[in-house]
Amino acid sequence: MVQARIMSIGSYVPDKVVTNFDLMKIVDTTDEWMTSMTGIKERHYCADDEAASDLAHRAAVKALESASVAPEDIEIIIVATATSDMAFPSTACLTQELLGAKNAMAFDVTAGCSGFICGLSVATNMIRAGRYKTILVIGSETLSKFSDFEDRNTCVLFGDGAGAVVVQASDDSEESRIISVHLKSDGSYADSLKLPAGGSRNPASLETVQKRMHYIYMDGQTTFKMAIRCMASISTQALEEQNMTVDQMKMLFPHQANWRIIEGLVKKLGTTMDKIIPSIQKYGNTSAASIPISLDEAQATGKIVKGDLILLTAFGAGYTWGSSIVRW
Repeated sequence: MVQARIMSIGSYVPDKVVTNFDLMKIVDTTDEWMTSMTGIKERHYCADDEAASDLAHRAAVKALESASVAPEDIEIIIVATATSDMAFPSTACLTQELLGAKNAMAFDVTAGCSGFICGLSVATNMIRAGRYKTILVIGSETLSKFSDFEDRNTCVLFGDGAGAVVVQASDDSEESRIISVHLKSDGSYADSLKLPAGGSRNPASLETVQKRMHYIYMDGQTTFKMAIRCMASISTQALEEQNMTVDQMKMLFPHQANWRIIEGLVKKLGTTMDKIIPSIQKYGNTSAASIPISLDEAQATGKIVKGDLILLTAFGAGYTWGSSIVRW
């Protein structure tokens, strides 16, 4: 059977670092509150002339170079983003042009913070079907551009960044592979985490601008509770279906939205925090980019090496959630 494996990874965060003390100058908050409530100390913001496709391009170049894959050899480009350059064309098509990947088909997936795992699922199944051999999956977000700096509960959370993986076909003899991907959603919670205006429901108008509807809205308490519950549930399902336990996982890579959510997830899974590589304190919530950014750091520091079993899990707007077991 044809298998899909992650061949390489790359990430990119913008140069501008915004600390908690920087935010204290414009938002009624404190470093102590932000740190204790979220675990975040700083985050990266893109420049005014940077968009999601620019970040995606930089992360993709690193992943392609690491895999020794030429842009012309990419067959599919999938960009997971909730902060696309524009409604259309897709951020993936804009990234394709920047890369010079002239032979690829490019499209976006929109699943909020779960987007990277959704993109990984699409790539895995396309490869397993035997139609494609080399797919680029990218999570790229510019959340700072949609943060409401009059809402201290949300604006302190978000940062910008991108992470990319090259997924390629292999046979059963190859140890490294994507073992499973599980996805779920519940649209009844759609109003709990959203960007209200700018789409066909509420097109841009003077009224939507005045009502600040072009910024992220989040019901924090509901999102907090559901994130822990849903990521724990789908992670447990993934492990049980493979007759595996959390103890067999070398590392866990949850979406890093809030350190207290991660602590709650670890407790619910019955494991320990030493299986987590913290990145939220440096980058904040980078949505679809958070898992690949964490993976890139883990590989660069030797926390994961070829053959290690790892578990990825995410939760985002929709609500959507997913998990994936990978042998690195």
